[in-house]
Amino acid sequence: MYGRLLLRGNRVLAGVALWSVVATGVHAADPQPYVTNLINTGEGDLDTAVKASSDLLALQSTQAVGPFALAGRVHDEYERLRTALESCGYYDGTVHIVLSRPKAAQANPTPAQPSNSDAFTGDDAAVLNSPTIDGKSQDLANWIANVPKGEKVEARVSVVKGPLFHLGVITLKDDKTGKPPKLTPEQMKALGLATGQPAVAQAVLSGGGQLLDALRESGHALARVEKPVAYLRPETRTLDIVYPVTPGPVLNVGTISLDGLQKVHPAFIRRRLTVQEGQLYQPSKIEAARQDLTDLGVFSSVSVKDGSTTAVDGTMPLDFSFREGKRHAVGAEAGYSTDLGARVGVNWTHFNLLGNAERLRLVALVTGLGGSAQQGVGYDVYADLSKPDFLERNQNLSARIEGLRQLFWSYRQTALLVRGGVARPLARNWNGNFGLAAEQESIEQFGVTRDYTILSVPLSATFDNTGVGNPIEPATHGMRLSLGMTPSLSVGTKGEGTSFFTIMNASASTYFDLTHLGISRPGRSILAFRGTIGSIQGAGTWSIPPDQRMYAGGSATVRGYRWQGVGPQYGNTRYAIGGTSIDAASVEYRQRILRSFGMAVFVDAGQVGENSMPFEGTVRVGTGAGVRYYTPIGPVRLDVGVPVNRAPRGDTWDLYIGLGEAF
Repeated sequence: MYGRLLLRGNRVLAGVALWSVVATGVHAADPQPYVTNLINTGEGDLDTAVKASSDLLALQSTQAVGPFALAGRVHDEYERLRTALESCGYYDGTVHIVLSRPKAAQANPTPAQPSNSDAFTGDDAAVLNSPTIDGKSQDLANWIANVPKGEKVEARVSVVKGPLFHLGVITLKDDKTGKPPKLTPEQMKALGLATGQPAVAQAVLSGGGQLLDALRESGHALARVEKPVAYLRPETRTLDIVYPVTPGPVLNVGTISLDGLQKVHPAFIRRRLTVQEGQLYQPSKIEAARQDLTDLGVFSSVSVKDGSTTAVDGTMPLDFSFREGKRHAVGAEAGYSTDLGARVGVNWTHFNLLGNAERLRLVALVTGLGGSAQQGVGYDVYADLSKPDFLERNQNLSARIEGLRQLFWSYRQTALLVRGGVARPLARNWNGNFGLAAEQESIEQFGVTRDYTILSVPLSATFDNTGVGNPIEPATHGMRLSLGMTPSLSVGTKGEGTSFFTIMNASASTYFDLTHLGISRPGRSILAFRGTIGSIQGAGTWSIPPDQRMYAGGSATVRGYRWQGVGPQYGNTRYAIGGTSIDAASVEYRQRILRSFGMAVFVDAGQVGENSMPFEGTVRVGTGAGVRYYTPIGPVRLDVGVPVNRAPRGDTWDLYIGLGEAF
């Protein structure tokens, strides 16, 4: 029964040719309002397909038409819904459409007219005035035209599924040879079809696409898999499928051309490319190379396509096309917490500084506006330079020069810092960083000013398998781990002498989606956990510059306590001493509400000790709640924390506003 759809289409066209009607409804509405009632079949996929295919339903409120156009829409509906039935494997199903006048039926109940369209003629007044009519009736247009103005028509649509058809013989045929193509078991498996499974159209069509992808991934760059030909076998209720397949030769990547580069150096792009001439043609690796170039941040778009329609000396050339993005960007920064106050500022970024995707970023911030942990207004001004592929691929260089002034209750600091580092991947989900830093600072405490010169070697490693590329985007699963060790040398004045110490710290966070317990939709309800531990080895508290000591309090450790509000204090004052060990933990429940809002409740606890071994000191506990507003770039966070066992002269509550989750 090959070509069934085409033949049925011809029959529909023949039926349209018989719509010869006379407008007798002088009071007819034009356009004629109507409502569609789709009767569910009880099968979700089929009901979805019928609803998506129904023009009567889709157009009833947006494209009202006159009686004759509406009659045409009804007649076309049969073909559309038969296609929906067949797409779900029901090739012997039927479609029923009955139009009715509910208002007329209520006013003057009469028996329903027979659904056989042969029972109606254009001159039959009883038909024209009847409250129902079959959608296939040749008098349908006149029937609609005789509906009085102001009366709405109901179209009741139902389908009878009939038996479910299954796949029969599945054949692959090479269009060039007429014989089955020589395919590997992996390529055959990619088809994803087997005799006996339901003959669902989407699976049949997807199978061809999956086979084509598998062929191309095996180097068959010119492979073709045409639309399958289906043979209906009503006697066995099966559908035989024939796929026309032309594998073509196995090709390698040929000449790679780069088009559209203006300020970016082509030599840099060629070194950066992860796909090279001569390697096996594989679309997945070609796409990975395209995405890698996009991630450089200097292009607004990167595209790649085959450079030829035929093989070129056993290869397939590739054409990469680039559109460079704007080279400069200006932005603003803002944040607020009741302990550190407001920080506001501007930034300016120069992309592709030297033609190799370097980035220069200048930032100027005003800090300490109104914070409970601050004695006055400070500043933070710095310049960041980053260079990708430093010395070798995937090894990035970063450098910063920074001027800083902070007026905390514990100390007042004015400093100039210079630091640089190299970051590179270490293993799957692991990255490492090695750096050098120098700092010249002046620290004032209790009216005494001391100068320090600090040289350090920051070493760190991070692990992240949350799958979240943007650090502002909330994680819903996985784990983040950060390990750091910073050997430091401090040379002080006014009897402070020289000290050598090593700062060691580790922090970890993990996320659990409550959908795994069956009580929430994915990504809507999250439990987040955080732990922090740190120690300073090699020197006591008083031998370490105040800014290098360990402090706790605030959104990074214990909310509800101001920054430096957890740990040893000078008597009962607001001045923190700092310590040589820290440990803290947090648990937070995050709940999405509607589309753009969310809430969170949390409990934090932590302590700072004067001994280099953690888990000593006075444990401080804070708790609170917050709201979230989710934007395209990440959530805007507002948290309020209160202390459970408030420290002397500590804050009674703290407010934190920022972009992104606390951890």
